[in-house]
Amino acid sequence: MGYHKTKDILYAKKLLGHKRVDNPLVYINLENAIFKTLKDDEFTVRVAHNVEEACNLVEVGFKYVAGDSNDGGKIFRKRK
Repeated sequence: MGYHKTKDILYAKKLLGHKRVDNPLVYINLENAIFKTLKDDEFTVRVAHNVEEACNLVEVGFKYVAGDSNDGGKIFRKRK
């Protein structure tokens, strides 16, 4: 359910205490089989290059994903 709610495999990995990211990958297939959410997984993605841009994205409903883009910006997403 942790993966289903967040769609974040790293969150599910940490939540369940797995040491390797390939162990919880089975949850993606399980979630697709149970909930059939493939059409609901469409996101709008934006990159924030500074704190002001990040705050603006959060204010309009974007959520921080994790990691950096190729140019060092932070990646945010929001469901379509």
